[in-house]
Amino acid sequence: MQPFRLKAVLHAPDIMALLTRKREMPLGRRMDLARPFGIGVIITAMLPLVILPLASIFIFGMSKGPVHFWEALTNPAALFSLKLSLWTSSIATLCNVIFGIAAAYVLNKYEFKGDSALMILISLPTAIPTAVAGFALLLLWGRGGLIGQFLQPTDFQIMFTTSAIVLANIFVTFPLAFGVIKPALDNLDTSYEDAAETIGATRWQTFRYVVLPSLKGAIITGALLTFARSVGEFGSTIMVSGNLAMKTQTAPLYIYTKFNEGDIEGANAIAAVLAILSFAIFSLIIFFRKRLER
Repeated sequence: MQPFRLKAVLHAPDIMALLTRKREMPLGRRMDLARPFGIGVIITAMLPLVILPLASIFIFGMSKGPVHFWEALTNPAALFSLKLSLWTSSIATLCNVIFGIAAAYVLNKYEFKGDSALMILISLPTAIPTAVAGFALLLLWGRGGLIGQFLQPTDFQIMFTTSAIVLANIFVTFPLAFGVIKPALDNLDTSYEDAAETIGATRWQTFRYVVLPSLKGAIITGALLTFARSVGEFGSTIMVSGNLAMKTQTAPLYIYTKFNEGDIEGANAIAAVLAILSFAIFSLIIFFRKRLER
């Protein structure tokens, strides 16, 4: 037993040196089994839930060849629905970004009774089902609605027009831009604003030349989120638009109508365009978010 102990003692410094080198080894060189396992679990979970459903759109879309896909995509009603979705979503995005900046600035700079209740009201549309939102707009602006009844003697009507689609998109996406801009404004260093005020800048000048440029990334991210949500809006839009082809039929409503008619190719063409558009938008969102984190 003595020679064995002596051999162990003699090799102890080598063992300690080996353990020390292992502890000092960079993390990237170690064999971390949790990393491939975690990535594999995520991909496995996403396959039936996200990846395969999206892939099926393009697989079926190209099943009859790119020529047939292009014909379905360039159908006049399909192009009109895409243009209408892009146009109404752009207007809703502009309105909600302006409101989001104003609301975030007021709630950041001032404390008053009811500010928490106001925050809840601004955030409420995210929790309301979109069909309920559309029904609420009908009860307000419809011919027999709270406001619409006063418009009944005139020829002016909001429901079942392009304006109704814009209103529905604004309602549904109301809190999205605000939800991105408000935290960015809360984390903003106020020393630059104080410095601007000490050299005689007005509140408007401070906001325009100091605060607004600092929120550029958050504003763009909020705008992209709002636009992506508006383009894909269905529940509230189908309630207030009337789903009239070549008049008030947005891209999601076109997909729904073509599917009910049995025109799978027509529905699939617009679905593929919306999927690509969504991928592009969220790629931009991640890009701007990384720039914000630098």
